[in-house]
Amino acid sequence: MRRRRLLAVLLGVVVGASTVGGPAQASGDHLSLAFARQAAGQRVIYSYPGLTPPESLIARIRAGEAAGVIFFGENVSSLTQIRGVVQQLRAAAAQSPNPNALLLMTDQEGGLIRRLPGAPALSHKDVGLSADPAAAATAAGRGAGENLAGVGMNVNLAPVLDVFHAPGDLMDQYERSFSSTASVVGDLGAAYLTAQQAEGVAATVKHFPGLGKANAGDNTDSKPVTLSVPLTTLRNVDEAPYSDAIAAGAKLVMLSWAVYTALDPNRPAGLSPTVIGQELRSRNGFPGVTITDALEAGALSGYGSTGNRAVLAARAGNDLILASARDVNQGDQAVDALAGALADGTLDSGAFGQALARVNALRASLA
Repeated sequence: MRRRRLLAVLLGVVVGASTVGGPAQASGDHLSLAFARQAAGQRVIYSYPGLTPPESLIARIRAGEAAGVIFFGENVSSLTQIRGVVQQLRAAAAQSPNPNALLLMTDQEGGLIRRLPGAPALSHKDVGLSADPAAAATAAGRGAGENLAGVGMNVNLAPVLDVFHAPGDLMDQYERSFSSTASVVGDLGAAYLTAQQAEGVAATVKHFPGLGKANAGDNTDSKPVTLSVPLTTLRNVDEAPYSDAIAAGAKLVMLSWAVYTALDPNRPAGLSPTVIGQELRSRNGFPGVTITDALEAGALSGYGSTGNRAVLAARAGNDLILASARDVNQGDQAVDALAGALADGTLDSGAFGQALARVNALRASLA
């Protein structure tokens, strides 16, 4: 009974009294599970295959059991088409018990990494090499914001704050780094995110504490990666741009899936309470929303099922879980696992409520 009351208070306070009217009609253990599932869903970002979102995803959104949706190139045939999809998802969200905006996001960094046609044309590397990098970063951020806002999206998983180490390394080969100088990355990242957020599109800076030292083959999307970077270098170089971004008001931070031996040699950063709680929140003072990188990443191959990964990520301090395998079932598995872990006490209800409060504050700040 005590846990049911905790879950009811947790969900009712964060989302609003209207939410309680749905699940509260149930009783017993079903009541706990109903509250837990709705709370869990509000921490998961879903994805789907192809051009048309399946009815199962629409149903999750309508029930208030999804925090948002991430879009990839395969979901987009034109700006007109994706604008229609976004309108459909927004209409479903308007019927949900959560009054806050659905998080509608994509990767629109610029250059090679763009899911929508159009701005920003320049890659981060192009911006850094331009005649006036500050102006180019501002233009790129504004272009990304205008483009996403124009189709109804409200979160961009950009800019990248990784400080590349050597020509041809992972971030440099895909032109995703502004510079090999931390202060330049910090200045340009802040200019980009400020211009983007002025258009009503929240910025996500990534990949904390930094993938700049990753070699060309060290891609966490495909395999486990360990970076043995000295702590002084990690803090003075790789993490340094985050101070500028946090001061500029970045709304989200995405965690890296690499292992950083100087911080936590036993876990990827995104599964480490030390990296998230101590390094990002306490030392760097980040108050906003934390989000995982792709839950299906090869870097997590040793961490079991989708559900197990989701619970570990939430317990480490991630507010949002990115289920980006283009499969609604993946999101459902994450929600089910989070709900079960919340209901049985594996996940602390107080910490869960704080995460929900941050997520819903972000959603309330966006259109």
